[in-house]
Amino acid sequence: PYDHVREADIFWEKRIWRVIDVREKMNLPFAYPERPFFTILMDAATNGEITAYSTEDDKFTSPLGPNEVASMGTTIDTIVTFDPETYEEQIQVVRNDLNPEDVKRFRIKEVWFFDEETSTLQVRILGIAPLIDVKDDAGNFRYEKPMFWVYYPEAREVLARERVFNVGNDASPVTWEDIMEMRFFSSYIYKESNVRDRRLQDYLSGVDLLLEASKIEQEIFNFEHDLWSY
Repeated sequence: PYDHVREADIFWEKRIWRVIDVREKMNLPFAYPERPFFTILMDAATNGEITAYSTEDDKFTSPLGPNEVASMGTTIDTIVTFDPETYEEQIQVVRNDLNPEDVKRFRIKEVWFFDEETSTLQVRILGIAPLIDVKDDAGNFRYEKPMFWVYYPEAREVLARERVFNVGNDASPVTWEDIMEMRFFSSYIYKESNVRDRRLQDYLSGVDLLLEASKIEQEIFNFEHDLWSY
C-alpha cells in the first residue's frame, strides 16, 4: 500500500492526463503477444476482479457490469454463403471479437502533489483507459475513443500478480505494478487540469502541441527545484 499522506500536508497539486503508445520501443512490453496489457485489464474487468467505469467522465462515477465490458469492441456481421450441394443462399451471423493488437494506445490519469511532511514531489496514477479506433463502413479511420476507465489503486493488486517481459534480463522478472510505479514507460501529456477543461489539441496543433506538452512537463520538474535555495 501507499504511504499515508494527510490532506493537510498537500499544499500543491496538479492533475495530468497522458497517452502511452504501445508502438514506441520503450512500450513494446505492453503489446507482448503472450499476455498483452489490454488482455490483463479486460480479463480482470470481465471476471469481476476490478471495476470498469464508463467513459462519460474520468471521475469513476458510473461503474459498468462485466457483461457490458465483455461486449465492448465486439461486432456482429452477416455474410452470405451458398450450400455446395443445393446452391441455396444462406445467411450466416458472424461474431467478431476485439483483437488485443487493435488497442495501440492507453490514456493515463495521474495526480502530482507536493507533500510538506516529506518535502517531496510525488505522483500517483489514478486511472487507465484503453483506446480503440472507430472506423466507418468502408474501414476508414474516423476518431479514437476510450473503451472504459479502470481505477488504478483498485487494479494494483491484479497488476502486482501479472508478470511482464523484462527487456534485457529474463532472470529478473517484474510485474505490471512495478512498471507503473517505477514509471518505466514512455508517454506524452495531452491535457492538464484547466478552467475550460480543454485538451492541448483543442487549441494547438503540430509542433506547438509538442512544445506545450514538453513545457508542462518541465514546469512540474522545475516546481520542486524552485522550492529550494542553494
